[in-house]
Amino acid sequence: MHVSTAGSGVRLDELLPTSGNVYVARLNGQDMADEISTLQQFDELLKFPAYFGWNWNAFSDCLRDLRWLSSDHHVLIVEAAESVLFEDDAAREKFFGALWRAGQRWSYTKRPEGVTLSRLCIVLSCGTESAPGLVRQLEALQAAPRI
Repeated sequence: MHVSTAGSGVRLDELLPTSGNVYVARLNGQDMADEISTLQQFDELLKFPAYFGWNWNAFSDCLRDLRWLSSDHHVLIVEAAESVLFEDDAAREKFFGALWRAGQRWSYTKRPEGVTLSRLCIVLSCGTESAPGLVRQLEALQAAPRI
């Protein structure tokens, strides 16, 4: 998972694989004020299967699978990431936790023949002033014990 601000951070072309089919979903955090609108954005853009359960566990499960998308690599770009679920701390924690776990599930793989690029890249784009807080929240997720 990458945090990017305008004019700095990792360039998107550095995160894209050199070959294979890539599915890119671009979401706007300003359109994700509550749980339903957040889940709806992901459902529409990632074409979640009909059995999607409309809760955070189902959201997490779908992000860790993505088998129904016929692509080798997946890129999720959440613009205005600081706005996602801004007034609902509990849901915000579940949202970023699900993204974090999905990123871990799809993370780079070390093999004898070399390192394989992650099949899921998550880019959280935000304003420069919001980046430190977002990074701290993600670091807290990384440090939290796994249940």
